[in-house]
Amino acid sequence: MGPVTHLISATGLAHEIEDVVVIDVRWTLTTDGSSPGYDEYAAGHVPGAFFVDLDAELAGPPGDGGRHPLPDPAVVEAALRRCGISEHTPIVVYDGRESYAAARAWWVLRWVGVAGVRVLDGGYAAWLRAGLPVSTEIPEPRHGSFVARPGRLPTLDATGAAELARTGLLLDAREPERFRGEAEPIDPVAGHIPGAVSSPASGWLTPDGTFRSDLHEHWAQIAGEHDYDPDRVGAYCGSGVTAAHELLALAEIGVDGLLYPGSWSEWIRDPTRPVATGA
Repeated sequence: MGPVTHLISATGLAHEIEDVVVIDVRWTLTTDGSSPGYDEYAAGHVPGAFFVDLDAELAGPPGDGGRHPLPDPAVVEAALRRCGISEHTPIVVYDGRESYAAARAWWVLRWVGVAGVRVLDGGYAAWLRAGLPVSTEIPEPRHGSFVARPGRLPTLDATGAAELARTGLLLDAREPERFRGEAEPIDPVAGHIPGAVSSPASGWLTPDGTFRSDLHEHWAQIAGEHDYDPDRVGAYCGSGVTAAHELLALAEIGVDGLLYPGSWSEWIRDPTRPVATGA
């Protein structure tokens, strides 16, 4: 058996399209609660794909747990049943291009117990580049029987994230200027968790939005200068979306990382938690 991959190419999906359920999770960060991803989906999508809303169905309401806390498992269960998902249904998720939202879906679905979920590498843009057919037809809701079993993946809370930053390797998936505290366009406090290591999610990608072919080498550059236990790796970002992308990249090279779902947007809600700036 070859190495396990959590990714599938556009041509690979085209060959398997009749045997999988495809879920479109296109998403853009907004501040008004709108869901522009659905408009993009309605304008054209992979044939047969169902739309699942990241904000409403793959995250809970913003609050003390951050901007995208873990979702209510019952909400995820209902969304998956609407897509016709049962216990052993293979799933492919995709977003517009870089797989940030798709990685969040990949992580959440595994967290509730989905065994077989992969990400379309390069998203809808890769599907279009391959010249594959698109559809504007919205599939009718189905009646799957999936039962959510939350907690199938371990997570970090704020205390665990702080400890991991001291004793392991806690990766910050945001862009470097946000990590350093030089700019913060979204959250009210700039900086990073003390001891965390900058590892921008964009650094794992090629210019066309697909994952790099040299993931092992990229990981060696990030982790090589740090003394850490390979079983003690975690990731956070602004709200637990691009951090999941980091974990997807790590999973491709056999590293099992922990997600801090609350991430920076939860960390800064407690003014007693320390904030670091600079490199």
